[in-house]
Order: sequence, then C-alpha cells, then structure tokens
Amino acid sequence: MFITDRGRPAHVLMSFEDYQRLTKQRRNIADALAMPGIADIEFEPPRVTIETRPADFS
Repeated sequence: MFITDRGRPAHVLMSFEDYQRLTKQRRNIADALAMPGIADIEFEPPRVTIETRPADFS
C-alpha cells in the first residue's frame, strides 16, 4: 500500500515481517540496546526549560 503526499508516493505500508526480510534485520529493540559497546556511547541531551506565560484573550 502506498501513502501519498499531495498525490505523490511518499511512504509504503507493509508488514513488519516484510520490512525485516527486506532490510535483513532480525534483532529486536532489546537486542539493539544490549549490543556490546553501547555503554561507551556518551549521550547527554540538554535540559529544556519551558516557561509558561498567561494567555492574552483580548
């Protein structure tokens, strides 16, 4: 099944099994997170501060 964006093919909907077969990926997310060396990857996302302000309904 094709999904279009403004009439042009943009995405393809397929079963997960078909996706795995096409990409030859057989591991799940738990396997990917447990792969050797993952602990050596540094990832420190910046903290985000979201300030609120009153709504102006005038």
